[in-house]
Amino acid sequence: MKLFKIILSGILVMGLVTSCGSNGNTKKAATKDEGFVSIFDGKTSTGWRGYNKPAFPEAGWDFADGTLHCIGSGTGEAGSGGDIIYDKKLSNFELDLEWKISEGGNSGIFILAQEIPNEPIYKSSPEMQVLDNDKHPDAKLGVNGDRMAGSLYDLIPAKPQNTKPAGEWNHVHILVYQGTVVYSMNGANVVEYHLWTEDWKKMVAGSKFKDWEWFVNPAKEGYIGLQDHGNDVWFRNIKLKIL
Repeated sequence: MKLFKIILSGILVMGLVTSCGSNGNTKKAATKDEGFVSIFDGKTSTGWRGYNKPAFPEAGWDFADGTLHCIGSGTGEAGSGGDIIYDKKLSNFELDLEWKISEGGNSGIFILAQEIPNEPIYKSSPEMQVLDNDKHPDAKLGVNGDRMAGSLYDLIPAKPQNTKPAGEWNHVHILVYQGTVVYSMNGANVVEYHLWTEDWKKMVAGSKFKDWEWFVNPAKEGYIGLQDHGNDVWFRNIKLKIL
């Protein structure tokens, strides 16, 4: 428990430091000595590919201004590029990145995802919601704001709700350690949950995910994924630390 408190404290401190940076270079300097490595070079798809695909999508994503940019198609979850994953299975790690959503946009960040033939990524993977809370209807659906940005989608609302408006950058840090998952956004821990526990199973049993066995019992290692939900969304400064 003492070790875990230290880890959580580190997340909050690093979030506060990096969220004050005025650009990517400041953020890079803040994380350099923390054991993080970049998993997106800002120019190419190296290390990434399409979900359930052997290669990166030929359309639907680009690398505008050093970002991983999902190009809006206006077709919702049937986006033209499809979801993408970092091509390495992970178990215990910290993920650090920034995201910016378009007006009225929707996307998500997945962890521990499995590639299940003919099934979408969200059937096996908890999702951190990425959303324009002001314009997208999902912000008013769900229960107690559990579809707002930063939330464990449709299960646990992000508190505090400190998301910046559409068009502005949000700093995210996700900790995954022996089943404990903590979402931090813009310098504050906003969600915590514990996979494989009775509390997890009880929570999922009361949700729309209850019949998805891969979601009820998530894998102990899996992929990081970024969602194509048919809207423009940008990700940058994507870094990883293996624990």
